[in-house]
Amino acid sequence: MAGRDRVTHLLRQLAVQACRCPAHSSMHSVHIHKPDAVHVNGRKTDYAFEMACSNVRFGKGVTREIGMDLQNLGAQNVCLMTDTNLSRLPPVTAVLDSLARHGVKYECYDGVRVEPTDYSFKAAIDFVKKRNFDAYVAVGGGSVIDTCKAANLYACHPEADFLDFVNAPVGKGKPITRSLKPLIAVPTTAGTGSETTGVAIFDFEDLKAKTGIASRSLRPTLAVVDPLHTLHMPARVAANSGFDVLCHALESYTALPYNMRSPCPTNPIARPTYQGSNPISDVWARHALCIVAKYLKRAVRNPDDVEARSSMHLASVFAGIGFGNAGVHLCHGMSYPISGNIKTHKAKGYRVDHPLVPHGLSVVLTSPAVFAFTACMCPERHLEAAEILGADVRNVKTEDAGHVLADILRNFLYDLEVEDGLSEIGYSKEHIPELVKGTIPQERVTKLSPRSHTEEDLTHLFEASMKLY
Repeated sequence: MAGRDRVTHLLRQLAVQACRCPAHSSMHSVHIHKPDAVHVNGRKTDYAFEMACSNVRFGKGVTREIGMDLQNLGAQNVCLMTDTNLSRLPPVTAVLDSLARHGVKYECYDGVRVEPTDYSFKAAIDFVKKRNFDAYVAVGGGSVIDTCKAANLYACHPEADFLDFVNAPVGKGKPITRSLKPLIAVPTTAGTGSETTGVAIFDFEDLKAKTGIASRSLRPTLAVVDPLHTLHMPARVAANSGFDVLCHALESYTALPYNMRSPCPTNPIARPTYQGSNPISDVWARHALCIVAKYLKRAVRNPDDVEARSSMHLASVFAGIGFGNAGVHLCHGMSYPISGNIKTHKAKGYRVDHPLVPHGLSVVLTSPAVFAFTACMCPERHLEAAEILGADVRNVKTEDAGHVLADILRNFLYDLEVEDGLSEIGYSKEHIPELVKGTIPQERVTKLSPRSHTEEDLTHLFEASMKLY
């Protein structure tokens, strides 16, 4: 009994040390089981969270092991998925060499679209449905890995309609109950964290906004994280990928706590992938933020800085584990119509033949406005983030937390030569109504904002994001 009493005491001490800001004041409280406790069925909000993550293997040159992995899986017919640009670069060559060395039969699909759409997803799905693949290897950034997840899913559900698994309210949001084929993800950018998550994002062209599929079943079987692959990223790709890591960390750390999210699922299968901030995701998100603060500028300015680029690759994984379970909120929710409604902007450093706002850029442009807005609900967390990013917060009042974090973010973005707000990528105030309209269906993520919001609030946030400096 002494041991049990000691554990109880320690748990209560943890509860005492919990964050006391309005949104998180009850987050880390620990439930001590009592025999006569009320059963959870009567709860309106959740009482538990789950941690799910791909197996991760990290190391310089670790790509050489993929052929052995596929042999160990007994794979007989492998789909290697990538995009046209990457198909000629060393990361794909390294994978192909490993497959050949170990006698693995494969077929390559290099038709992935950078920032995929429902049409490009369907093209990849059609390709794999005509072949009997028993394993997948995705070599690329989030666009490639997400496309490969979707192809694997629908190849294993050939009778399904495309919208069956797409997140509601755009799709039907049906749960995935059938096992998928093994998927090995080889990320070549340091940003999306898709190699660790059960999420696949795409532009739904009719809606002119991003949506996606979210299920733990989509998680890659193995993430092979080889930092040598990031040495081939152009500077702007490194920057925009890093901004995605930054916002993954900030949004998951400041998200609505898991035990304030409703409804409480009546069955564990209904617990969403994005559950709200929780003590384990907090650890990953905070550590990722520390790495971003230390290494992102170096990784952008010097492509030969192996330490910086390797560290950002790890930060992407860490943030992926964090947000892959906690979720993101307003920056990501607002980014989807920003990407989906773009007309003419051509992103620097990207070899594509269509207008493009890279995902990380579309997310980070609203970050100063968003965190100025959300800070009142958990000011301590916003101040902690600002301090990690380099702000002096010793004499800052909690009511100024949002402004301090917004200012340090603007300085950070200015130093990395980020466009001066939405106006510089082709938007004006007359576009705000359609941007707000495209944000409303993103409830899966926006509902995790620690502060509730209206259409009027979204309008003000887009207005404030038109210019940054």
